[in-house]
Amino acid sequence: MVDLSDVRAAHARIDGHIRRTPVIDVEPDVIAPAGRLWFKLEQLQHTGSFKARGAFNRIRAALEASAAPSSESDHDPVRVIVAASGGNAGMALAHAARVHGLPAQVFVPENAPPVKVKKLRDLGADVMQVGTKYADAYEAATARAEEPGALFCHAYDQPEICAGQGTLGRELLDQTGGEVDTILLAVGGGGLMAGVAAAVEGSARVVAVEPAAIPTLRTALDVGGPVDVDVSGIAADSLGASRVGTIAYEVAVRTGVDSVLVEDADIVEARQMLWKEYRTVVEHGTASALAALLSGAYRPAAGERVAVVLCGANTDLSDLG
Repeated sequence: MVDLSDVRAAHARIDGHIRRTPVIDVEPDVIAPAGRLWFKLEQLQHTGSFKARGAFNRIRAALEASAAPSSESDHDPVRVIVAASGGNAGMALAHAARVHGLPAQVFVPENAPPVKVKKLRDLGADVMQVGTKYADAYEAATARAEEPGALFCHAYDQPEICAGQGTLGRELLDQTGGEVDTILLAVGGGGLMAGVAAAVEGSARVVAVEPAAIPTLRTALDVGGPVDVDVSGIAADSLGASRVGTIAYEVAVRTGVDSVLVEDADIVEARQMLWKEYRTVVEHGTASALAALLSGAYRPAAGERVAVVLCGANTDLSDLG
């Protein structure tokens, strides 16, 4: 489980290593009849997504633990960062590892898009291509992480990862003067949602926005726990986790996170609007959060103050026009 104390510890640990990304005021009448509307521009974070926050917290926490006196710590010194992700998590972890002078081994399927493999290598990662499915790469990564000195970093379901992502929530509260009532953000595996919901518990509510084609959280809430769902649709490249994380589910239940679903067509429209009206480039998964407002999947109450988290920008620009 992750709570506010974990997020505060993460903030102290990664301060100075991640960017304090901007928040901008948006004309609410153009998008939704909210009392006030903000965009949190987290796509400007290192490596183009919020994932850098969790990556730095996971690595720095492990380095702190391994540096503790031997009487206080049984941790092996961290010698290599290990992950299974060809996307935003892998890039963030490769970047954070390089900053700390550590090698990173990132496991991806053999059929991973060459552009993602190149990005990982450009960030200094040793890319290990294994099998034809993400599950094959994940299994190989966890096996490698059993070796001494290897630190396994999950894409979204580890306490340090979630707490690091939660620093976005505390930052947002500070930037809006604590006035925000509701935070809309996209959910795949749920690491961002878990961290932010823990960070703002008692101060603001979180609404999780999911593609209708990948309802990981909605399904978990309906059946009483994380289960696998089919993965498809336009946002699968960034929100393609087949199940929501255990930590995310527990935090969602504890804090009362709501889930709303949006269709692919609404996601495309939201992404195009962000480019045409605000010259802001985001991934389709990221655009899901705004799609909830544009489509009416989420309707703010009169006077409600809403923040939309734009969490990632690693996307193909060719279809933006």
